[in-house]
Amino acid sequence: MPRVAIIGGGPAGYEAALVAAQLNAEVTLVESTGAGGACVLTDCVPSKTFIATSNAVTEIDEAGDLGVESPRPTVNAKAVNARVQHLASQQSSDIAGKLTTAGVNLVHGKASLFGAEGHRHLVEVKPHEGDAYSFSADVVLLATGATPRVLPSTPIDGERIITCRELYELDELPEHLIVVGSGVTGAEFASAYLATGSRVTLISSRDRVMPHEDRDAAEAIESVFRDRGMDIRSHARANGVRRTDSGVEVELSDGTLINGSHALITVGSVPNSEGLGLESVGVALNERGHVPVDKVSRTNVPGIYAAGDLTGVHALASVAAMQGRIAVWHALGEAVRPIKLRNVASNVFSDPELATVGVTQGDVDNGKVDCRVVKVPLSSNPRAKMLNRSRGFVKLFVWRASGIVAGGVVVASRAGELIHPVAIAVEQRLTVEQYARTLTIYPSVSGSFAEAARQLMEY
Repeated sequence: MPRVAIIGGGPAGYEAALVAAQLNAEVTLVESTGAGGACVLTDCVPSKTFIATSNAVTEIDEAGDLGVESPRPTVNAKAVNARVQHLASQQSSDIAGKLTTAGVNLVHGKASLFGAEGHRHLVEVKPHEGDAYSFSADVVLLATGATPRVLPSTPIDGERIITCRELYELDELPEHLIVVGSGVTGAEFASAYLATGSRVTLISSRDRVMPHEDRDAAEAIESVFRDRGMDIRSHARANGVRRTDSGVEVELSDGTLINGSHALITVGSVPNSEGLGLESVGVALNERGHVPVDKVSRTNVPGIYAAGDLTGVHALASVAAMQGRIAVWHALGEAVRPIKLRNVASNVFSDPELATVGVTQGDVDNGKVDCRVVKVPLSSNPRAKMLNRSRGFVKLFVWRASGIVAGGVVVASRAGELIHPVAIAVEQRLTVEQYARTLTIYPSVSGSFAEAARQLMEY
């Protein structure tokens, strides 16, 4: 029976453990914070739970145009944060239950590598309770994730200067939240806290929010943010953040000072590659501290695999989980198909949301791909107008030579649910004619994709 050691219990680690157990391996999974890792306990699950509250507030607040008259709702921060923490804990417990039922040895603690015995790798485990011990494993999967990056000039105090992991400890909503960093995480939290009643200033070092996303989509969402009262400082860079008697002070590179009650630092993440004993066994790191892997999640050392944010491939739970599964399938001799990263759908949980899959507008504009593209505004979609959620659009890309669907973009409420049919079309290489001839519900927001497909059909 092969023995598999997994270090890290986030989506990459726990999904890999379940696959390994299914293949009758002896599996030990070591996780320091709890089943599900930071993704479930402090990052993805908590943030999207909080955003669900903000979405509800927005829908109620904007219901006046639907003829619903009510005072603006208020948000009980303690109740919301208690729900966030409860759901995160509950999800972690559910995952732990699945692992235990599958026969996985789940250890709460830390683990590292320290050598090899022939073709087996030596793993040292330091449980939170009990004595340290070691064992050998045929296969090791590194899945320790990443940690929010902080500015060297800005110490995190967990009270006024915080990362996304400290937000849910606050007793009250920030009166004025200054969000440093306008990538996906910054945009999501800026949107959510604006909706729940906080004054929000968003510091963006680039010309727009979410600079790595589709330009049309990012600009459309930024327009919504500004119309709702968000103060967005473009081409601005924070030199540092300081505590004041009443809150925080953010100093920009041009000398401008911005005062607020709290500062949220969202400037990326750093991989958790230290303390794993990688140097002692020869696992390579790149200049940013990530563990490079090939298309089946192998590191440069035979028998040692890596998956998830630690690898720097795509900071998405779905990708991490699939990397973990692929690693175990490959290691235990199963047939595998590498991830096609271009076919991975992603979503920004702002309001409205931004979902994408496949080729990008930038690739088209730069001549990297030869695609035709159609954009259909939701202002022409009857269902979107009925819901009073018509700010946004759908965009469809089609390979010019073959007519196969190449990608799509959605800016809409619940865009993450709308992108899946496009992802199926991209993955299964459906032609735009096949897509267009598939009936959609009337009225439906997804009908705009069918309209885009009809416009792209060549008769």
